[in-house]
Amino acid sequence: MQWVATSELAAAVSNAGGLGILSALTQPSPEALAREIRRCFDQTDRPFGVNLTVLPAINPPPYAEYRHAIIESGVRVVETAGGNPAEHVAAFKAAGIAVIHKCTSLRHARKAEAIGADIVSIDGFECAGHPGEDDITGLILIPRVSAALRIPVVASGGIADGRGLAAALMLGAEGVSMGTRFMCSREAPIHEAIKQRIVEASELETELIFRSLRNTSRVSSNRVSREVVDVLARGGQFEDVRHLVAGARGRVVYAEGDPEWGIWTVGMVQGLIEDIPSCSDLVPRIAHEARRLIGSFGFGVSAPDSADGARHSTPVARLHS
Repeated sequence: MQWVATSELAAAVSNAGGLGILSALTQPSPEALAREIRRCFDQTDRPFGVNLTVLPAINPPPYAEYRHAIIESGVRVVETAGGNPAEHVAAFKAAGIAVIHKCTSLRHARKAEAIGADIVSIDGFECAGHPGEDDITGLILIPRVSAALRIPVVASGGIADGRGLAAALMLGAEGVSMGTRFMCSREAPIHEAIKQRIVEASELETELIFRSLRNTSRVSSNRVSREVVDVLARGGQFEDVRHLVAGARGRVVYAEGDPEWGIWTVGMVQGLIEDIPSCSDLVPRIAHEARRLIGSFGFGVSAPDSADGARHSTPVARLHS
């Protein structure tokens, strides 16, 4: 959710009853992240979190400084993702911050639990962005991981509505995490043309790039992503596609609305998205649909208590921007 998960969207999700998540690396510096977190506090009195994703890079960002900014900000929830999070998890836990670790395999989920993560968010193969290299879908991965861990599991990837939430809960998850669905909300800070592209697209219109480099990423199928797939399939290396996959091009896509200009992440779940609602409509709608479906099978669903003692409409641990 880089360039998408800003304070406006995170606050809107939290105000609607979910747990909004800011993307740390959307901000150009740790100082800018601290300012964005303060902006989020100004927009909501509900809990929200910050995502810190660690990925291979030629010139990596100053992760320790971003981590320090998060700790000093007063945020109580952090989501880690990407590479080995041990150093970050230890620092966040020492500061009294709850840690959700997002991963794509049972092996990594067990490792996250072992190093102290409080929750694991497990991404199925359907997801946007990095689905890992095992190609295991959520229908298998969610119950597999839920049964193996002692800590709560959140289901990620392929979820856009109450049917997905109900299914995830029945598979053993405590809640769901959604990215692509919240990209298609009124509050998402991206061009309306990109939101409309997602609404019109099917589940078939994504590409898996970097497969041969074992750094697979699911992105929208467009002229650029298809060229990347072709170059790498013919034996090309990263240097041969660097100019095509530059992050600056993806940012232009979101800002200017040309879906063909660069690489941008989206999940297969776009095939289930048919509208662009506000978060205040979307979150309760998903929760109510899930409650109805689960109730139709004779199960009861109760909403978790909020930090202020009130009970909200959503029966999930986490709805995530």
